[in-house]
Amino acid sequence: MQVQAKYKVLVVDDDPDIVELLQYNLEKEGYEVAQAGNGKEALEVARTFKPDIILLDVMMPVMDGITACRQFRDNPKFKDTRILFLTARSEEFSEVAAFDAGADDFIVKPIKPRALISRLAAFVRRDNQQAEVSPVIEIGDLRIDRTSFNVQRGDQKITLPKKEFELLAFLAATPNKVFSRDELLNNVWGNDVFVIARTVDVHIRKVREKIGEDQIKTIKGVGYKFNTD
Repeated sequence: MQVQAKYKVLVVDDDPDIVELLQYNLEKEGYEVAQAGNGKEALEVARTFKPDIILLDVMMPVMDGITACRQFRDNPKFKDTRILFLTARSEEFSEVAAFDAGADDFIVKPIKPRALISRLAAFVRRDNQQAEVSPVIEIGDLRIDRTSFNVQRGDQKITLPKKEFELLAFLAATPNKVFSRDELLNNVWGNDVFVIARTVDVHIRKVREKIGEDQIKTIKGVGYKFNTD
């Protein structure tokens, strides 16, 4: 698969062999690649490189991946950037910690290049599909623009990372309809990404913190709905 509109991928790992392996395979598929050896360097490189996707190791010197991910998500410039963690099986690492930091997915080492390319291709397809849809959702004083990824309540602009935005937009597109966690995982994260049900809860909590506690309602034992009552 050659990437049509060249996607930029920032590979962040302190193991030069892994970086070289990933860069070779990604460039062969048409991606533009930059590299960094730790989280601090990644933040510096990203300012000028402006990656669409960041492959981020967890355990690194100077600044670890979790800390770097949080700093990326705190910067509005990277709210739409896909962040995938690279994790070793031996690491005491929780999927919840990754998603709580703002990750979109994680890849378990040893990395299989073909599986990684397939995972990234799924993100590219999903982005291209979403780019073809440009409706604006308006509910009360809340306005969600799926073209520009903007959320606004009255005169207040609300900044959401990409996955939180997609979750909000999906629920708001069908207000008062209850979706189970599995339905939200399938529709927002997709079948190509391995995530756990707890991931939905983490993202719902973060969306509520930004748009209001009452906007998304929990239906105990069932799931969530966008509430207009």
